[in-house]
Amino acid sequence: MGLNFAKRTASKLLKRGESAVRINPNAVADAKKAITRDDIRKLIKDGNIYAIKAKKNKSINAKILKMKRDEGRRRGPGKRKGTRKARGGMSWEKKSRSQRMLLKELKKMGKLDTSSFNTFYGLIKGNMFPDKASMLRRLADHNVIVSQEEMAKINEEIKKRYV
Repeated sequence: MGLNFAKRTASKLLKRGESAVRINPNAVADAKKAITRDDIRKLIKDGNIYAIKAKKNKSINAKILKMKRDEGRRRGPGKRKGTRKARGGMSWEKKSRSQRMLLKELKKMGKLDTSSFNTFYGLIKGNMFPDKASMLRRLADHNVIVSQEEMAKINEEIKKRYV
């Protein structure tokens, strides 16, 4: 029938592309005479028609490694959500809980009365104080002075609760 038919049929039988199929130069006449798929199968079995080996991408692992290396940490402006202030530092929940615990301990010690406790509790809820130190400074302005020993005692009480 012709070499094109032989190549096309062989590529289907070998499950490879036509460009990968080769015909032995000594068997070109037999390939031209082949009419059926069985004739092509016989030529393949004899080794007169064969497919070249598939190229393996040996550098695939290197490519994957390079892609991972190029990814980096992806910390650019497109990934960021929230302002710089919102992204960094201590979470609001953690900060407010520690301030509230300090306030409760001061009330328990008798340093704060109920009205000032409620006032400061509301200020904590409103995110008035960036940290406990600033809250203690504000308390000092309202004549509530906490000594180092009392502060250590309060911290021990809080640690007992959470350990």
